[in-house]
Amino acid sequence: MLSKGKEKRSRRNRYRLKKANKSGLRLSVFKSSKHLYAQVIDDDKGVTLCSASTVKMPKNKNSCNIANAKLIGEQIGKVAIDKGVSKLYLDRGPNIYHGIVKTIADTVRSAGLKF
Repeated sequence: MLSKGKEKRSRRNRYRLKKANKSGLRLSVFKSSKHLYAQVIDDDKGVTLCSASTVKMPKNKNSCNIANAKLIGEQIGKVAIDKGVSKLYLDRGPNIYHGIVKTIADTVRSAGLKF
């Protein structure tokens, strides 16, 4: 559960993204204190096309780091290209675009997807 401020930032960010981008495909990135999650969502149909997370990776004390962000970016990029996705937009939620979120976005771009 997000705090009131984070929930407000998330809604504001998604509202602006959906207003500007009509493609309907977004890469949603979520960070918890222990894990990273990324998923490609089709907003027109309300369906998650593919997802990747650190939950099933080998257990570390903390899986929310840059090294695992690169692995998540590679996984989600590979699966999304296999599903036929070529262009999407980044939904960073309440997070700032730096560090882990930026690493995931850059890795997905290097896999061949465009933002």
